[in-house]
Amino acid sequence: MDIFASIDSAALLAAVIAVTLLAGVVKGAVGFAMPLIMVSGLGMLLEPRIAVAALILPIVMSNGLQVLRAGLDEAMQAIRDYWLYLLIVCTMILISAQFLTVIPTDTMFLVLGIPVVLLCAIQLLGLRLSIPENRRTLGAVIAGFLSGAMGGLAGTWGPPTVLYLVAIDTPKARQLVVQGVIYGLGSVMLLLGHLQSGVLNRDTVGLSAFLIIPAAFGMWAGFKLQDRIDQATFRKVTLLVLLLAGLNLIRRGLV
Repeated sequence: MDIFASIDSAALLAAVIAVTLLAGVVKGAVGFAMPLIMVSGLGMLLEPRIAVAALILPIVMSNGLQVLRAGLDEAMQAIRDYWLYLLIVCTMILISAQFLTVIPTDTMFLVLGIPVVLLCAIQLLGLRLSIPENRRTLGAVIAGFLSGAMGGLAGTWGPPTVLYLVAIDTPKARQLVVQGVIYGLGSVMLLLGHLQSGVLNRDTVGLSAFLIIPAAFGMWAGFKLQDRIDQATFRKVTLLVLLLAGLNLIRRGLV
């Protein structure tokens, strides 16, 4: 059955498009959070596993644009500098994606939402996490495992990635490049993982492909906004977006 058959009203389709458009704007402006916003917003409108399937192709597209905007030379340098984190994230996405079809939906939302809210609240309260130079390898390993597990299960590995990059004092411009590379390679792994798990299939791929259009328009608007955000505002917006989305995920897991 074509998944569009389950979207039985123009209002529901408009809401799905609006969530994707908003996710694209945020992605273009702060460099991440598209899958988190989509899985949170679409999870209120569609069956959660369909929501995960729907975000796959839009995030492959958006992360590809982010890498190209940063430049291939910068992207290659990011791969060399963050190879360990990338390796762990990509491996864990492939592994954890296979468990999405057996983990209860409520548990999936809670496992994603609780750590996001806790980590964001810590930083917004001024208790900024900081990883010293001699703990960077351990930090990359822990954050990589957490990011990859969350990525495979709910299609988002942004929260721990951003928190890790903030904790090692990555500048705004550099952070956007690194995020683009991590999310770009990770999204390819997510695509492969869910082709294997069966979440992305002949019934769900049409919706995912269709949502590339509003996601691309949203990113274009977000890119315009990004250039007007200073470092302090960038960090605050990043954390607030994660906090709100995380709270919504917890609500979904409890209701």
